[in-house]
Amino acid sequence: MRVLLVEDEVTIFVTLRDALTDAGHEVLGANDTESALGILDSGHPELVLTDVRLPGAGGLSVLERSLALDPGRPVLVMTGYATVEDAVEAMRVGAVDYIQKPFQNEAIVRRVEAFGAARSLQRENARLRDELARVRGFEDIVGESDAMRRVFDRVRTVAGSEATVLIQGESGTGKERIARAVHDHSERREGPFVPLSCAALPEGLLEAELFGHEKGAFTDARGQRKGRFELASGGTLFLDDIDDMPLPTQVKLLRALQEREFERVGGETAVRVDIRVVVATKVDLRERVADGRFRDDLYWRVHVVPVLLPPLRERGGDVPLLVQHLLDRHGGGRAFTVPRATMQLLERYPWPGNVRELENAVQRAVALCGADGVLAAEDLLPADPRWRGAVQVPQAIRPLREVAREAERVHLEHALEWTGGHRQQTADLLGISRKVLWEKLRDHGLGRGEGEE
Repeated sequence: MRVLLVEDEVTIFVTLRDALTDAGHEVLGANDTESALGILDSGHPELVLTDVRLPGAGGLSVLERSLALDPGRPVLVMTGYATVEDAVEAMRVGAVDYIQKPFQNEAIVRRVEAFGAARSLQRENARLRDELARVRGFEDIVGESDAMRRVFDRVRTVAGSEATVLIQGESGTGKERIARAVHDHSERREGPFVPLSCAALPEGLLEAELFGHEKGAFTDARGQRKGRFELASGGTLFLDDIDDMPLPTQVKLLRALQEREFERVGGETAVRVDIRVVVATKVDLRERVADGRFRDDLYWRVHVVPVLLPPLRERGGDVPLLVQHLLDRHGGGRAFTVPRATMQLLERYPWPGNVRELENAVQRAVALCGADGVLAAEDLLPADPRWRGAVQVPQAIRPLREVAREAERVHLEHALEWTGGHRQQTADLLGISRKVLWEKLRDHGLGRGEGEE
């Protein structure tokens, strides 16, 4: 280990230097403050051993410079009986220990080696954390398609910044898992990850859940309560379904994102937080802005770094990988077989509920599977018989851009019949938004579907 020894008494300096050298350490020596500061700037010692009383600015200056350059580097101070108060001050500033003169050189060597071992352990732990950070965060996000590789690359790129991330993807695509991956790959990974669905609570409760409340703020507020913003301090706050946030709450969220401060409900004192914010939406927020349901200024505040999460139907080749992953998770250790014909059907099915729907299907099939461990298509696919057997009909429904204008009405009717009239599934199947689907149905004079919510 490279040790910086700073001592102006020649006898102590020489004997201690020799003892450290004999123990296998490399010693960088200085007899005054100025020389020690120069070595700190250029010599990169791993440990500093310094006297408190030195010619020049003194040992505390050496300590402070060392901490400024490398807060994790241990600094031991040596002091005489008359300067114990200086040693106590050094401990307050950040020294790891002090040694009172006179001392045995062997005792100093043992302490140096103990702190050196601790320093090596810290570095090894930091290396392991960095190595773990490179591989963790994607354990539950299975995919080798080009679309998912682009997502992984974007996550790794943006995680190192503090920029707000907007994850856009259909319901069931795994937006919260991507948000966790951003957190796990960031410098905040040791801090909390705090999720909140903006669609799960009514307006009044949502505000209190976000910002907390003071005692007596409303009828059931029997005490002060921290909100998700405070609970996420030092880590990441994930706001899912931000497109469902009421407009009045959007105003307060905008200020909190801009200032990183807010007042609890019923409070008057500003609360400051240190957080990274990740938000998610299941729709294109620009459509929400256009129809007045989402604030334009808030859109630009959250639309800093977008991450577009593809639907399962656009992740060519990922379905078999996901099926195996889900069987490993929910199979209880049993061995299961998915016949090739069944797997081909799973790959052709559009999965309007995305990975969440696939996971539910696998859990259902596992529960109903017989002793032979062969998963049946009827247990994996919807009850509609058109999705069972070797039916190829889904391939006939193509994106509208591929269909001639004169055949559009027939194609729309075909798609509506296929989904039982469910508008969202029809839009997903055709590769268009629900708003565009509604406009085309209106243009063609097609009525409401039976599956319309």
